[in-house]
Amino acid sequence: MNGNRSVRRIILVCTVLLFAALPVAAREWSIGLLSLANDERYSAQALEKAYPDKPNGRALIAVQLALDDAAYSLQAAGISKSRVVAVQATDAADLLPALERLLGQGVHHIVLELPAAAVTQVAAKTRGKDVMLVNAAAPEDSLRAESCAPQLLHSLPSQAMQADALAQFLVAHKWTKPLLLYGTSEQDPLLVAAFTRSAKRFGVKPVAQRPFKMSNDPRERDSGNVRLLTANADYDAVVVLDALGEFARDLPYRPLLPRPVLGSNGLTAQAWSMWYERNGAPQLNRRFFKRSGRAMGSYDWAAWVATRAMVETIGADTKTSVAQQIQALKQGSISVDGYKGQSLTFRAWDGQLRQPLLLAHGNGLSDIAPLEGFLHPRNALDSLGFDLAETGCKTP
Repeated sequence: MNGNRSVRRIILVCTVLLFAALPVAAREWSIGLLSLANDERYSAQALEKAYPDKPNGRALIAVQLALDDAAYSLQAAGISKSRVVAVQATDAADLLPALERLLGQGVHHIVLELPAAAVTQVAAKTRGKDVMLVNAAAPEDSLRAESCAPQLLHSLPSQAMQADALAQFLVAHKWTKPLLLYGTSEQDPLLVAAFTRSAKRFGVKPVAQRPFKMSNDPRERDSGNVRLLTANADYDAVVVLDALGEFARDLPYRPLLPRPVLGSNGLTAQAWSMWYERNGAPQLNRRFFKRSGRAMGSYDWAAWVATRAMVETIGADTKTSVAQQIQALKQGSISVDGYKGQSLTFRAWDGQLRQPLLLAHGNGLSDIAPLEGFLHPRNALDSLGFDLAETGCKTP
């Protein structure tokens, strides 16, 4: 009798050990990348011009690099396989069907490489669904205000954040009386509104505001003449706001007075720069260049850090819902290492990623915003962009 019990115990122990030795079924996690084929910002002509504050190329390589960088974290969370599901809509009419194709593959975390109007459509379509969206390619303030959504986060700096960084730089150098030049394209009023808000916020008082217009019409030639546009005024800097980039490209060193140029050219406020050399940035730049053959820009970094943020939520707890993961990011209980010297968190009121901005010029950096002396009662990074008291986002 006792012998039979011993035999049964031995068999039970062997069975347990056998099953413990069997390989665990591989867990797979997918991250989506949704883009638009006819997005003009990624046309060959636009990319060749390589204007400051414009995309350098598509985001797929940055997302893949972020997954590879986070492989250890994913493995520690029990995920042995990860993949990028990249879906590109052919045009605006195909955007929502493309989104459905992505969701149909079981993807719950999506990086958006889309213009603002498309981001708004996707956010409206996914409202109430078990989905996390991170906008990595649209800086418009409206997405963080009236068009915000609870499932929508933003890794690319907003226009307000960029304008605040420039205004801080002007104040720090006592260049508080700039000449403001702005374009007449559909996007330029958004830049003007952002800078006007920042100027009022930090005490910058433009001496004049003058519109420019790029035209081949001889009757409108004076509207694009830099010497005429910068004459008859006493200013200590020139702020140029040009969404298209054509006019701003040729502005430095051409104003009538010898003054620095900031805004859409000259000194620009960026999420990332190849000239940033602190906090592991050179290593990230080299890894990206090795894969892509080009320098990492702000839009690349935004896609990379968006992916890293999603990975952090998976690594923290694989059993939480996507809605709980979003709340963890917004509440600051989960942070992201963006290679900028401090842990980065998302704002609870509009989903914007707090981050330092690099004040970059052609082949270097002049400073990093927030600049020294610009304080905030809770977080110095909240001195850039819309604060809690002034947010236009009504959806927590």
